[in-house]
Amino acid sequence: MSFFRALRSGRAIRFAAVLAIVTLTLNGCAGLFGADPLRVNVAGIEPIEGQGLEMRFNVKLRVQNPNDSAVSFNGVSLNLELNGKPFASGVSDQVGTVPRFGETVVNVPLTVPALSAVRQAFAFAGAAQSGQIPYILRGKLAGGLTGTTRFIDQGTLSLPMSGMALP
Repeated sequence: MSFFRALRSGRAIRFAAVLAIVTLTLNGCAGLFGADPLRVNVAGIEPIEGQGLEMRFNVKLRVQNPNDSAVSFNGVSLNLELNGKPFASGVSDQVGTVPRFGETVVNVPLTVPALSAVRQAFAFAGAAQSGQIPYILRGKLAGGLTGTTRFIDQGTLSLPMSGMALP
C-alpha cells in the first residue's frame, strides 16, 4: 500500500521522471565519447557600420567537423581577447549544420566597445616592438541534438613593420 500512497503523492512520478532524464542524458553523451573537437578558424573579417564610438566587424568562421556525425547549431557566441584582455564580443542567431567530415562558414557580427579600442591602442604601442599580438577567440555553437559545442582558436596576429620603406 505504501507504493500506491507514494504514487498518489507524486514522489514516484518525480523519481521516474528524474531517472528517465538521467538515462536519456547518459545515452546522448555516449555518442560523444571519442569525438574530435571541431576546428574553427577565422576565414575573414569585414568592417560593418557601428553606432556612436563603437566599431563593428563581421567575422567569418570556417567550422570543420572531423567526425562521423553532423553537428547542428541554432546560435553562435564569440569572445575575442587581444593581449590577454577582452576586446570584442558578438552573437548570432544563425542556424545550420556542419556536415559529417565537412565544413561550413558562419557569420558573426563582433562589437568593439570604445573603451576596449582605446585600451588596446595603448597595448598595440607596446606590441609594435615585437610585431606580434597574441589573440584568443572563444566561442560556442549552441543547440542541436548534441547540445552546445565550445571551441577555442588562438595564435598571434602580425603587425606590419613600421620601418619598411615604401616604393
